[in-house]
Amino acid sequence: MRVFTDSDIRSLLHPAEVVEAIEATFAREYRTTAVMPVRMHVKVAGRGVLLVMPCYDSAIPGLGVKLVTFFEKAQGPERLQATYVLLDPVTGKVRAVMAANYLTDLRTAATSAVASRHLARKDAKVLGVFGTGRQARSHIEVMSTVLQFDRVLVCGSSAESSRVFAAAIVSELGLTVEPADARTCASQADVICTCTTSSIPIFDGRWLESGTHVNLVGAFQPDKREADSETMRRARIVVETYESALAEAGDLLIPMSEGVIGRQHLIADLHEITSGKKAGRTAADEITVFKNLGCALEDLVTATLAYRKAEERASA
Repeated sequence: MRVFTDSDIRSLLHPAEVVEAIEATFAREYRTTAVMPVRMHVKVAGRGVLLVMPCYDSAIPGLGVKLVTFFEKAQGPERLQATYVLLDPVTGKVRAVMAANYLTDLRTAATSAVASRHLARKDAKVLGVFGTGRQARSHIEVMSTVLQFDRVLVCGSSAESSRVFAAAIVSELGLTVEPADARTCASQADVICTCTTSSIPIFDGRWLESGTHVNLVGAFQPDKREADSETMRRARIVVETYESALAEAGDLLIPMSEGVIGRQHLIADLHEITSGKKAGRTAADEITVFKNLGCALEDLVTATLAYRKAEERASA
């Protein structure tokens, strides 16, 4: 049994190859090969939630489960902790135990990048990111592998956090990054990624310009959302899977309960747009939204890729 640290995963995987692996998996007929139950939410009284995310895919072939804790009262990066257990799909034995914080950051951003490849305008030049944590950093790094941005706008919970984070990204990645308030970030960005822990909308949907694409990343419970109902009303909406979106995504379920949108507003899932069965963006002036909940298949693809690369490195 192998044990992987976050640093190990980072050294093994390049963001671009994870983007390609996730797109290829969604584009094939994964519905006939993958068993992926809606993740289990276990409430931890007074603290947060444990998420259990199993997946088996006979086409990879792969078998594994991710365990995630999200403790709302914890500080900073300690709020979310993830571990992945990769199993042998033939024997059931444990192949690897992986620290999965970076793995989660990477696969989530890679999935946003896959969706953006099909939903964002090809001439998109400004990336707007809400949040200043791990997911925000990962999205800035990975999104730049599929679209060529001239600049990045960052909106954190305060002007100071935005400024500090923007300066850090400039130093680390060498990109043109500017702190911005919520209205500027929402109205000037061609592609927006919301990477926050907010349970209420973080910008006004009326601020979005025609042609904007939005990746909603942070909220993953039915009573929490980052986008307001106006954003969802104006948008063509794509989800990872219909089943998980209609069970967990407050960004969808809340405006549905208000009667603002209906099931017909979900125009496709990720398989349908990556396989070409349905169109992603169909006009330059459309507002599009991708609801990125994060699913177990993405974890299995990423963990299996890391394991295979480690095996190849060891035998070289």
